[in-house]
Amino acid sequence: MNVANVLDIIQIILENKMTKITIGAIFSYILYRVLRKLITSFFVRTDFLDEKEESTIESMLISMIKYVITFGFIVYVLSAFDVQVGNILAGAGVIGIIVGFGAQSLIKDLLAGLFLIYEKQLHKGDWIKVNNSHSGVVEDIGLRFLKVREWSGILLTMSNGQVTTIENYNIDKMRVIETITTSFNEDPKRMFTLLEQTCERLNSELSNYLKKDASGSPVEPFVLYGLSSLNDQYRGYQYTVTGLCDDLLYFTAAKEARRMIAEALYDNNIQMAEQHIDLTAKN
Repeated sequence: MNVANVLDIIQIILENKMTKITIGAIFSYILYRVLRKLITSFFVRTDFLDEKEESTIESMLISMIKYVITFGFIVYVLSAFDVQVGNILAGAGVIGIIVGFGAQSLIKDLLAGLFLIYEKQLHKGDWIKVNNSHSGVVEDIGLRFLKVREWSGILLTMSNGQVTTIENYNIDKMRVIETITTSFNEDPKRMFTLLEQTCERLNSELSNYLKKDASGSPVEPFVLYGLSSLNDQYRGYQYTVTGLCDDLLYFTAAKEARRMIAEALYDNNIQMAEQHIDLTAKN
């Protein structure tokens, strides 16, 4: 077999449609991996943005590249089968086809995703509550989908267009708010003294969790906010303790604050409010 025959065989193989599609798929995959590697390397070497912001933008760019390469591969496959993609897109029926395939929902998701990033409503790694029903850590932000890892380990994936409300627990600061409802029989003066002493302990032992100003002083230390209800759900007096913490330390600070408050109440034999159910006999 001479060189001419080998070249003819190679030409025949390359002209085969399935071969073209396979080569296109391999090229698309390699291109995606290379671009993803370049983007990741770029953000690793730069520090002009906050780490969370860089991670969020990186996730969005990778998602965008994935969609563009996928769309380009689809066009390439159609072209391999001699489909005039340009004529189809320019045809009068293209609007009906786009609407039929749910492009309105697609555009809604894309715009919603862009606004989530542009308005800095959330970043990758933030703990959020979505639509007042699902809460967890933002694991990925794409052009179409938002992925949230719930505390149980479940990965929640929802389209960006479905997101109506976001409660973000990681926007610089979080306030610990703990309420204590005691029995009406507990002396308010005694409770004020006890909770003020407890706040002193909180500020001493949880100092590292508090949000600090430029001078290193707590912006808002743990304090007894006061008597927040005279008749909390018809059960007793309600007191509130608050403290402003660093957002990344909020959950630990709240957990430790509850523990110390519970210990103080138990050590001082404080009678807590109980649920009362009145049963009325029917004649």
